[in-house]
Amino acid sequence: MDCSRARALVRRFCAGEEDWVDSRTIYVGHKEPPPGAEAYIPQRYPDNRIVSSKYTFWNFIPKNLFEQFRRIANFYFLIIFLVQLIIDTPTSPVTSGLPLFFVITVTAIKQGYEDWLRHKADNAMNQCPVHFIQHGKLVRKQSRKLRVGDIVMVKENETFPCDLIFLSSNRGDGTCHVTTASLDGESSHKTHYAIQDTKGFHTEEDIDALHATIECEQPQPDLYKFVGRINVYSNLSDPVVRPLGSENLLLRGATLKNTERIFGVAIYTGMETKMALNYQSKSQKRSAVEKSMNVFLVVYLCILISKALVNTVLKYVWQSEPFRDEPWYNQKTESERQRNLFLRAFTDFLAFMVLFNYIIPVSMYVTVEMQKFLGSYFITWDEDMFDEETGEGPLVNTSDLNEELGQVEYIFTDKTGTLTENNMAFKECCIEGHVYVPHVICNGQVLPDSSGIDMIDSSPGVSSREREELFFRALCLCHTVQVKDEDHVDGPRKSPDSGKSCIYISSSPDEVALVEGVQRLGFTYLRLKDSYMEILNRNGDIERFELLEVLSFDSVRRRMSVIVRSTAGEIYLFCKGADSSIFPRVIEGKVDQIRSRVERNAVEGLRTLCVAYKRLIPEEYEGVCGLLQAAKVALQDREKKLAEAYEQIEKDLILLGATAVEDRLQEKAADTIEALQKAGIKVWVLTGDKMETAAATCYACRLFRRGTQLLELTTKRIEEQSLHDVLFELSKTVLRCSGSLTRDHFSGLSTDMHDYGLIIDGAALSLIMKPREDGSSANYRELFLDICRNCSAVLCCRMAPLQKAQIVKLIKFSKEHPITLAIGDGANDVSMILEAHVGIGVIGKEGRQAARNSDYAIPKFKHLKKMLLVHGHFYYIRISELVQYFFYKNVCFIFPQFLYQFFCGFSQQTLYDTAYLTLYNISFTSLPILLYSLMEQHVGVDVLKRDPSLYRDIAKNALLRWRVFIYWTFLGVFDALVFFFGAYFMFENTTVTSNGQMFGNWTFGTLVFTVMVFTVTLKLALDTHYWTWINHFVIWGSLLFYVVFSLLWGGIIWPFLSYQRMYYVFIHMLSCGPAWLGILLLITVSLLPDILKKVLCRQLWPTATERTQARNQCLSVEQPTVFMLSQTSSGLSF
Repeated sequence: MDCSRARALVRRFCAGEEDWVDSRTIYVGHKEPPPGAEAYIPQRYPDNRIVSSKYTFWNFIPKNLFEQFRRIANFYFLIIFLVQLIIDTPTSPVTSGLPLFFVITVTAIKQGYEDWLRHKADNAMNQCPVHFIQHGKLVRKQSRKLRVGDIVMVKENETFPCDLIFLSSNRGDGTCHVTTASLDGESSHKTHYAIQDTKGFHTEEDIDALHATIECEQPQPDLYKFVGRINVYSNLSDPVVRPLGSENLLLRGATLKNTERIFGVAIYTGMETKMALNYQSKSQKRSAVEKSMNVFLVVYLCILISKALVNTVLKYVWQSEPFRDEPWYNQKTESERQRNLFLRAFTDFLAFMVLFNYIIPVSMYVTVEMQKFLGSYFITWDEDMFDEETGEGPLVNTSDLNEELGQVEYIFTDKTGTLTENNMAFKECCIEGHVYVPHVICNGQVLPDSSGIDMIDSSPGVSSREREELFFRALCLCHTVQVKDEDHVDGPRKSPDSGKSCIYISSSPDEVALVEGVQRLGFTYLRLKDSYMEILNRNGDIERFELLEVLSFDSVRRRMSVIVRSTAGEIYLFCKGADSSIFPRVIEGKVDQIRSRVERNAVEGLRTLCVAYKRLIPEEYEGVCGLLQAAKVALQDREKKLAEAYEQIEKDLILLGATAVEDRLQEKAADTIEALQKAGIKVWVLTGDKMETAAATCYACRLFRRGTQLLELTTKRIEEQSLHDVLFELSKTVLRCSGSLTRDHFSGLSTDMHDYGLIIDGAALSLIMKPREDGSSANYRELFLDICRNCSAVLCCRMAPLQKAQIVKLIKFSKEHPITLAIGDGANDVSMILEAHVGIGVIGKEGRQAARNSDYAIPKFKHLKKMLLVHGHFYYIRISELVQYFFYKNVCFIFPQFLYQFFCGFSQQTLYDTAYLTLYNISFTSLPILLYSLMEQHVGVDVLKRDPSLYRDIAKNALLRWRVFIYWTFLGVFDALVFFFGAYFMFENTTVTSNGQMFGNWTFGTLVFTVMVFTVTLKLALDTHYWTWINHFVIWGSLLFYVVFSLLWGGIIWPFLSYQRMYYVFIHMLSCGPAWLGILLLITVSLLPDILKKVLCRQLWPTATERTQARNQCLSVEQPTVFMLSQTSSGLSF
């Protein structure tokens, strides 16, 4: 037996979790490693099937039922239904079972259809043909049959069937170009690199002969992170070890571009691919309306239990006299007399619960779901929110939060790409204190033969000339820009200096702007070929630099570097990044002059970057290589080790200069922010930019105004004073005018109070959030929040992505619990989008990460105005009326049943027929409120856009407060009293008709039910402001349907019924004249208080919305009058 193999086997099985669980070993082509190398341990991985569906044919019914009965209302009605089956109850089990069955069935059909569509999409994806190598030949099979370790061939414009390690391509330099639009929305071409030792394998036979193993991390969802290494076995005894990173990984869903074909080995398949791991649903967000609805449901449940208890107690009090408990016509049996008193009381309590259970509206949940689902289409259909330039429209990723759009109190917005266009234009660069502006214009003319250079300060000397050219070379070399030829890319731009038609593409618009800017200054970046970067200098000569290392950009370091070797053998490290990350690492250069220029550009709102370099001697470079190689091949903590290596390498730099790039403000961004502030919404800007640049943008978009007093809570100020002193000083300043901390945090713009704006940076925020020595940070946080509440706008600069989420969370969980909205366009905004109550992604140039993780996506920031002030306003008005109306109509429905028990000896006799009990919420009153909740417009769209202050009328869940809820409940109780006692007293002495017949209890119940159906429907008609033919059809059609149903139900002897108690009842009731008079009179009396309340409130205490409605009505009356007068005057003049 091979001892080395046994030892490796024991070592693998006995290894700690760090080595065994966190990594996997893949055998390329399923080939065992050479003898003595390591133990061959076959590992089982999932196949390549993608499953996005929730259900299968076998588990759909049990799983769907389990999920539906987790809802409190559904479970409650199931219990009621089971009680009706088990004990003798006054109503048939059908009365509870049929509405419950309807709700469960409708929801199951909706969810089943959605899952069937997912199954169809999965099958189409899983059955796609894929080419893979087997025994040196290409074989074709379905995608779902791929296994980890298979070597796959992918052709141009095909998508990758699973996550692959890139082995080789038809290109000599071992590169390929990929688009990841379906993953993150970035349409730019990304370059991926084959492994150095396998990039020369171009044929199937070469690839099949490859002997290698891959060690990599277990699957995780981060699209931009991958850690692994490959061991390539050759004739040598020891394998060649190469690091693997995200640049070697080709993700499932990405598309191969501008490359004829590639070979790759499958490392993650099926549901373990990064694309599939990103399918995982986000945490469920619940709206304020849904929370209010659940609280109201609990209140009504308490009312139900109270009613059942009162009736149970009164029943036994009433039956305490023997002749009532056991009348002569209904004697009890001996077993009934001996039955336990407590058991009888509990059974009666359950029977009363069943009798009154309709006060809990089970159909409300399915109506709310349908309203949200159908209502979400109004956003996607809105043509005003469609962007012609990009061809994009709004997207709704979840419809559960529609009404939350009408409740937003705080907006947290990113700056770059959200408020600005993220369309960079190179403005100038500063080298050694000299400022260079491309294409200088003098008296309206471009200066000839100037190479587009303007020496603003003074003419540079010889040494400065060398630094100038070094600066331009640094901009040409320190980037990740790709060059695309005219043949491959639409819309090429002509290079003015080289005569070559090309276009620059990068995932960062800043890099493209810099490369294009330096091109206008005389240095043109040509291409990267065979690890050599070629540039064209201003003399027309091509310079070649070997690209040795790339130290990639990350948001923590805020810089990137490249190490290159010139043809003369000199090795340079070029570094560019934010001034805060470059200046501390500089030991030489004109720092003061460049810093002053950077600050000046920042104040003007320009984005600035600093450029530095250092020369490396061969010994230094060897040390750098060793440091980077050790960090790159590490499987554990690779990112941390790379960060430490970068920190050691990027130091002792020589400052060359700085660049300035303009990012223009988006169209109507300023108007949108102004409208949102008038609506009472506070807008905070969270950005990673420097303070001066961000502040200039805030002034441009009118977040800060000319009269705004800026307060700074920055690291610089904290260094001069302690954090405690700064916070208390700011607190005194903002409270000087208001006098206390009671200023309304939702007041928005205020004319009678001083206008303050706060600026805070990331480092200061870390100090505020950091726990104090006594273990508490609450005091500083509360003080900070008090300052923020008294500021009309807040700017947070130098923010890391997690700090953005921290800010949102801090406001979200403050004592007022305001509704928050976060909006951004990049991957660095995802954390705050997920944290906020409502997350909105802008479909921008930084990819679709934000749009994919958001609740809603819009093409431009300006569309936020209509989304909140119009759609959000309508959604909230509609659903709040829906919720209150459902509870109201069920109080009207069940309270007469409660009163009826006092007149029937608490015998649990029903007032209404079983058919009426069943169909009241399903058919007679359901469609009008659903149509109202989809189409109601209490004021016009143009009015809401023109007057943002109307948004304040619905702020803080105004229409679902306790005061409003109690009003609707008491209105329902009043109407129920009118229905019951009006019918009771009206027919107390007129129970005999003209033909001598008497009205019975079913006629009385039918009369009450008829008045109730007409009253609740007409109440909704009175509340409707926006009438269309659909409203008319549904409202009057519902009333007509009730009348026709009652005529048929009581006019025909139905053979399937065991009873005919409703036979001829409805027709008999309508044959009596007093019944017609009673119905009209009772409907009028029921509706009168609500009408009087509306009239009085509109006259004495009108809201802004009601004043607007009155103005619009006056205008609509005046316009026809003016038109008629003009017609008359024209006729007279003739």
